[in-house]
Amino acid sequence: MPDIRSIHKNKLRGLWQHFSNKLHYESSFSKVTKCFINSLLRICTKRTMLMTTIPSGNDAISTRLEAIMAANSNFVKPDAFPPLPKSPQKQLAIFTCMDTRLVDFLEPAMGLKRGEAKVIKNAGNTIVDPMSGAVIRSLVAGIFMLGVDEVFVIGHRDCGMAEIDAESVKRDMISRGISPDIIDIHIPDLKQWLGIFAHPVENVERVVKIIRHNPLIPKDVPIHGLLFCPNDGHLDVVVNGYTGESFAAGLS
Repeated sequence: MPDIRSIHKNKLRGLWQHFSNKLHYESSFSKVTKCFINSLLRICTKRTMLMTTIPSGNDAISTRLEAIMAANSNFVKPDAFPPLPKSPQKQLAIFTCMDTRLVDFLEPAMGLKRGEAKVIKNAGNTIVDPMSGAVIRSLVAGIFMLGVDEVFVIGHRDCGMAEIDAESVKRDMISRGISPDIIDIHIPDLKQWLGIFAHPVENVERVVKIIRHNPLIPKDVPIHGLLFCPNDGHLDVVVNGYTGESFAAGLS
């Protein structure tokens, strides 16, 4: 496998050679220019090494992609994983947050295994487009195509989407090269578009109501709301989808 750092360094040196061929070294301007480009070369080379190197015990692995592919080659075992049906075996769908603390934690806390539930995730388990958004589309597909007959909306404590500063996000976007005009034209209400909320309990209750009252969701499909603790795995009921009763007031 080629050394990515060497490739980048060679490209940078090639770029310098291109410039140096066009410079006249006898002029003071050219000497300044040469000094500047040499400094730029050193900075870019150092930055390239930082960007392409991932600390690991294996020096041959220098990028996240290579690390993942190496792990995959060790993971795959012929006939080790029996084929599963596309439909969830327990006929339920979970709509939850993409928080990394929930990975390999939420489903076991619910007594679920691979193949037993459809899992839909986004930032903060919010719905910002009640009719044509990806969440409703996925639920409709799960219900009418894959046999889902029960939905669990699961938020979690200490959610990073609670009380995010939309203006700070906008500044970060602009600093990374996103045009302010593009932001203002396509997402004029950035806070609403991000789905920012004050408290995860409030958000779960709101999302349950949005799904429950959506005309595309059958009335005979219970929509539950739960709150998960990413530290100890505890679940609280926010909304009982069978009765419609809310327990949000008793949760903090």
